[in-house]
Amino acid sequence: MEAKQSDDVLGRARVQDTPELEAYYKELETLGAGALWTVANDIEPWEPRSSSVPMLWKYENLRELVLRSADLVTPEKAGRRVVYLVNEKRKDVSAAVGWLYTGIQVTRPGESTSAHRHKASALRFIMEGNGGYTVVDGNKVTFEVNDFVITPNSAWHEHGCDENGQTCIWQDGLDIPLVNALEANDYAVFDGKQPLRTETNFLPISYSGAGLLPTNHDWQKPYSPLFKYAWKDVYPTLIEVSKVTQDCPFDGIIMQYSNPLTGGHVMQTMGASMQLLRPKFKGKAHKHTGSFVYQCAKGQGYTIVNGQRFDWKERDIFCVPSWAWHEHVNLSETDDACLFSFNDLPVIEGLGLYQTKDYDQNNGFQQV
Repeated sequence: MEAKQSDDVLGRARVQDTPELEAYYKELETLGAGALWTVANDIEPWEPRSSSVPMLWKYENLRELVLRSADLVTPEKAGRRVVYLVNEKRKDVSAAVGWLYTGIQVTRPGESTSAHRHKASALRFIMEGNGGYTVVDGNKVTFEVNDFVITPNSAWHEHGCDENGQTCIWQDGLDIPLVNALEANDYAVFDGKQPLRTETNFLPISYSGAGLLPTNHDWQKPYSPLFKYAWKDVYPTLIEVSKVTQDCPFDGIIMQYSNPLTGGHVMQTMGASMQLLRPKFKGKAHKHTGSFVYQCAKGQGYTIVNGQRFDWKERDIFCVPSWAWHEHVNLSETDDACLFSFNDLPVIEGLGLYQTKDYDQNNGFQQV
């Protein structure tokens, strides 16, 4: 049964202020207390309500500034040389949307960062360059454009680019705002050089083969052992799946990056997906709880979020706040488009907070 959405119904606060009540409120305030009915209608809305606004960050406008940062500061002095992207309504917590952070990092050939760790989980989506690598808890992983790489919470990690490589640029995604809100974050720097435990790309090779798992594995950690999800495997999989699968009316062909041992999300607090929009795809509109950050990995199109159109092409980044109407469109009549996204669904789902609603008045949300 659907709840009535009127503040005149029983159960909603409708108290009118009086001099006596105002004096009562002030007396409560002196004791660090308050009357619930003065805030109840704000803290318990009829529907989920986001503090974020939809935004689009055009890569062609940001790229030069990202590269310039490499002329101005070194990785050693900056700690992490990143241009972060901030939501107009979430500047107070440095979030791109909801409780998610994102930024764009640049690393020149021969550069590397000091090994460090933090309670916040992190992920990377590679945008440019070659010869880049990351070392996570002694496991070195190399990456290429459109590869997806994870750095789980509390894992020692460092990044770099080989001397013979080309300048690497990638998107960072972290749950820093969430972990800070929970007052649980920390940061530490590794003392000395992080020793390598395995051969380069040992984990991606060991856990990515045709549904096969090593028989002697003893992975007991709560995140995926497959630290890298290579585009050379992901995109062909999307193509093959599209041959035998009908489109999701909202997201086309969408597949979740998963932990090969559980089939669940790659990390405890952040999940990620890649979706393929066929030529001329026009998705229906829906909304759901959970905040999403998107990057166009291939093609061009647009997304309408709460009636506002955002045109995107390769490397552009945009966000969809929780409980915002949205729909995706591929502008090309001949080529597919691909959208990478990361989200906070592991938290939303794990706490039983996920819900979704279709826009059933027409095939899409009217643009304004």
